[in-house]
Amino acid sequence: MSAPGLAARKGAAGLVAGVLDRGETLSDLVGERNGPLAGLEPSELARAQSLATAVLRRLGRIDAVLGGFLRKAPPPHAMNALRLAVAEMRLDGVPDHAAVDGAVRLTRAHPKGKHVAGLVNAVARKVAAGGAPLWDATADADPPGWLAEPIRHEWGVAALESIAAAHLREPPLDLTLRKPGDATEWAARLEAEVLPTGSLRLPRRGRVSGLPGFDEGAWWVQDAAAALPARLLGDVAGKRVLDLCAAPGGKTLQLAAAGAEVAALDMSRPRLGRLRENLDRTGLEARIVAADALGWTPAEPFDAVLVDAPCSATGTIRRHPDLPHVRAGRDLGPLIELQAVLLARAWAMLRPGGRLVFCTCSLLPAEGEGQVAGFVAETLEARRIMPDVAALGVDPAWIDGAGGLRLRPDYWPERGGMDGFYAALIEKPGIDG
Repeated sequence: MSAPGLAARKGAAGLVAGVLDRGETLSDLVGERNGPLAGLEPSELARAQSLATAVLRRLGRIDAVLGGFLRKAPPPHAMNALRLAVAEMRLDGVPDHAAVDGAVRLTRAHPKGKHVAGLVNAVARKVAAGGAPLWDATADADPPGWLAEPIRHEWGVAALESIAAAHLREPPLDLTLRKPGDATEWAARLEAEVLPTGSLRLPRRGRVSGLPGFDEGAWWVQDAAAALPARLLGDVAGKRVLDLCAAPGGKTLQLAAAGAEVAALDMSRPRLGRLRENLDRTGLEARIVAADALGWTPAEPFDAVLVDAPCSATGTIRRHPDLPHVRAGRDLGPLIELQAVLLARAWAMLRPGGRLVFCTCSLLPAEGEGQVAGFVAETLEARRIMPDVAALGVDPAWIDGAGGLRLRPDYWPERGGMDGFYAALIEKPGIDG
């Protein structure tokens, strides 16, 4: 790989600093109008994001390598320059001399960088001299305790180790087709694999808008795991369906493509803007509602409701390696309380005889299995429904004894894994039920 320029390195350093020093998420930083990536060319922007993501994904190992050559931590801007250099040398295949030079130039470009440029040069050179053997002899950091303990308790040490390993691998690109019946054709055009669940998987990542089918709206980007909860509802053609907490809209698109009359509700207008753009691109239709679900009341109940509740998003760490650093064991109590309130609110919007899917992209049982179990225990008329395993294309082992669909990053390791999700299908009895 060719060495990135100074602009891309500055952007990457700004992203890393935003996450580690200020607790901001990568998605927020990338979207800032005057943020670290402002003014970058598309190729520089992509490179900056890729480099920052690589640093955050392997931060524990990178810092351990650097720690062997540092008696005390240098200023944050110098430390981040060194982190980028290690990632370039050991993860991206950038020549050692180019990575070292880049780190020095990045440090000198900082207003307070000149007096530590020599240190950065010396340490980066020592890392380069250590080469691959130094990197191979250094272990990756364990997941933080607030994440590791619930996983170990729920699924055991082996599962924790395999999930941690999955978080270190760059994920493939998954697509959901507007017309699932065209999977074979699009797989050939995109050189993709058709997964058992129907998603298309591309082993390589690149500029999504340049892929065949983007302009014509033949597909949208959606992790294979994220594409499953909406399908738990079964045939929704002609039904009135509410997608609660809908943005950025992958599930809304699925429901609309399946023939549902969809109301997509979310309180974030900017995120709904992305949904509207995807609806326009794909030629699909949905009624967009910008409102707080806790204060909005529909004119009449819905035939089906999908609740993709706000959560810790720990199931998406392989795609968002900033999350463990941003969350840092933050109290999840308010989130869990909000999920329970949203679930009860969604139930109230469901007609008798209707079906509800509750899901979260979380690995924490308190946000999935525990949340649904608590709701069903308190809502006597709620009836859990076992998913149709054959129709979904999932491994039967992914369905727990209560009918919940539990997905984990270490599933399908030979195919590249998937995001972590939990989803459950609940039915409200009819008037005669």
